[in-house]
This record gives sequence, structure tokens and C-alpha cells, in this order.
Amino acid sequence: MKKRRSQSGIEFLIILGLVLFSFTVFFIAIGTQTEEKGKEKENLLIKNLALGIQDEINIATEASDGYIREFSVPELILGRDYSIEIVDGSIYIKTTRNALSLKIKEVDGQIQKGRNIIKKQDGKVYLNS
Repeated sequence: MKKRRSQSGIEFLIILGLVLFSFTVFFIAIGTQTEEKGKEKENLLIKNLALGIQDEINIATEASDGYIREFSVPELILGRDYSIEIVDGSIYIKTTRNALSLKIKEVDGQIQKGRNIIKKQDGKVYLNS
């Protein structure tokens, strides 16, 4: 009878091990999928932000002299810090997980988080200057 109890104990440990292994694999798969969804959402927000800034610059470029408009850029994306700058005719947005570069028309000045003022004077577009 003692042998039968030992066998039952070993079977229980094997089944418990398989159940724990299955749960571990399941939770790893869920975590990976959640991370991918978060990255996709962040990428979409970055792209929309860059396109919005590109639109602001395009509108100012097409407008007549005297055009002035205020727009804002968020301080954080999904609660995370990011960098944003204009370099050589492109806007660059970078987070810890994503990066995006988008061509823009010529503009004098630099984009900043928070409040931005764009204007057109003497045929040139100025951003925060």
C-alpha cells in the first residue's frame, strides 16, 4: 500500500508541474502580445503626431504673409517621454521603442513639446521664433 501512495504522490507532482508549465507559457504569450499591441499603439500615435505637425507646416507654407497659429505637442506619449526635433528638412520623433522620420517643407525654428507658434512672414515660415 505504501508503494501505491508513493506512486500517487509522484503522479500528482508531475501533473502539477505540467499545469504550472502550461500557465507559464500562457502568461508569457499574453505578455508578448500585450507588448506588441502597446508598441503598435505608440507607433500610430507617433505617426499621427508627425503628420499633424507636417500639416501645420504645409498650411503655413501655403498661407499668405501674416498667417499665425498656435498648436500644441503632447509632453508624453502613452505616459512615456520622447524626443522631437527638426533636422535637415525632416521631423524626427523617437521613443525608447519606436522612431519616425518624416519629410517637411522648409521652416525656420524648432518644434517643442507643449505650446508652439507657427507664422509666415516675408514668404518664410517660422516656428517658435
